[in-house]
Amino acid sequence: MKKIITIIVALSALLLALDSAYAQVGEPYIHDPSTIVKCDGKYYTFGTGSGGLISEDGWTWHSGAVRPGGGAAPDAIKLGDRYLVGYNTFGGGLGGGHANKIMVMWNKTLDPNSPDFEYSEAFSVAESLPDEDCDAIDLGLMLDPSTGRLFCVYGTYFGYIRQVELDPVTGQRLPGNKAIDVARNCEASQMMYNDGWYYLLGTHGTCCDGVNSSYNIVVGRSRNPNGPFIDNVGRSMLQGGGKSVITAEPRLIGPGHFGRYIEEEGVEKMSFHWEADLDQSGASVLGIRPLLWKDGWPVAGKAFEPGTYEIKSMRSGYALQIDVEFIRAQGGMRRRGNDANVPVVAIEGQKLEDVIGTWPEGVIGVKNDFFLARPQQKWSIIPVPEAGGYLGGPYYKIVIEGTNRALAANAEAELEAVPEFTGAPEQLWRIDQLTDGTFRIMPKEVPGHSEPLALVSLGDNSATLAPFNFHSDNSKWDFVAITK
Repeated sequence: MKKIITIIVALSALLLALDSAYAQVGEPYIHDPSTIVKCDGKYYTFGTGSGGLISEDGWTWHSGAVRPGGGAAPDAIKLGDRYLVGYNTFGGGLGGGHANKIMVMWNKTLDPNSPDFEYSEAFSVAESLPDEDCDAIDLGLMLDPSTGRLFCVYGTYFGYIRQVELDPVTGQRLPGNKAIDVARNCEASQMMYNDGWYYLLGTHGTCCDGVNSSYNIVVGRSRNPNGPFIDNVGRSMLQGGGKSVITAEPRLIGPGHFGRYIEEEGVEKMSFHWEADLDQSGASVLGIRPLLWKDGWPVAGKAFEPGTYEIKSMRSGYALQIDVEFIRAQGGMRRRGNDANVPVVAIEGQKLEDVIGTWPEGVIGVKNDFFLARPQQKWSIIPVPEAGGYLGGPYYKIVIEGTNRALAANAEAELEAVPEFTGAPEQLWRIDQLTDGTFRIMPKEVPGHSEPLALVSLGDNSATLAPFNFHSDNSKWDFVAITK
């Protein structure tokens, strides 16, 4: 009985670990989140109301961000060494009419505990009248990296999504600037720039109805920042078009309010809210996913799923494995012939118990080799909830399936497989899906090294740790699920 209880407890802990891999942890409760901004090593996002969330690592979130003014659907952007934060005065359709204002304000820091924390007086950059075909709410701010121009888009389903241009130094509306209609039949709009294209993101569907909300994020693009923004089949967003970016998932309903966060070249994340997380009482929560680019279009990546995988090098197609003696599997070459009376049967592959006795007991080296579905090539990847995480994901342990032998970094910046997983920082791994859909694998720490290093193939058979280079397949990996 004691053994059965131990097994049940272990399974329960594993299920909790698996659940934690799909949503932000801590207190990620927010609606209409602003684009995530990093300030003095912490991550911030603001929501409807006057508050917002803070995270030390980008994975565990808690309340504490401060934004005066109330209102709904804010946004934030860093401009130079200051932060511009915007919101609406909460009129619009939600207040019974459509009169509203987009307000913005400056702060030197987003840390409410800093002596420099003080918002400037808020000022208006756009407004809507009671009988106007636009609601001035749901703003999105974008600084064009190619020109330095600052744009603000806003609006809801009531009428048009409109765009105005702001002065990136003062935050004020440019003198004489007139609002431009850029979309309709959407809300929670945002702009971004990538590779010569301007993208307008919008949220289609119904809002604010929990598990019944049909929110989903769509996009159009243009070579001109003022549009027209056209989707993948030629529909203008002024006619309600939009290519899908992300939709609901089985336990996560209603993604809306897109924000883009670029960590470094090739590593991008998108933030948004889920209208209802069925595993968190159906509450509206912060969502973070990898942001991928496919054929010139943004696409939401998937949350990494714990499981057992072949870890495949994009350089050579070889698989990561522990460096042990090759033991021949039973069977060898088989010729069945053409006798129809000979039955076709499934044969078993090599098992862990067939070879583990030949493995050294201490530390084992790691290399790449042809994938033959051998035990030394099968890696179980499991989140470690107590270890924290990074923007959008938890740290993982990577162990040989059926064992506790763990992939680790050593002081020589090389890879090794240690006999037991202890939870040491050099045994914890960050897994980022890159913008091209492949993956970067990085240890939380490399003993004696302050520079971040990633898992890299220096040769077809050589796996090591080195600086990440998005432009080289040496730095990229894929995960191929292994099923029984």
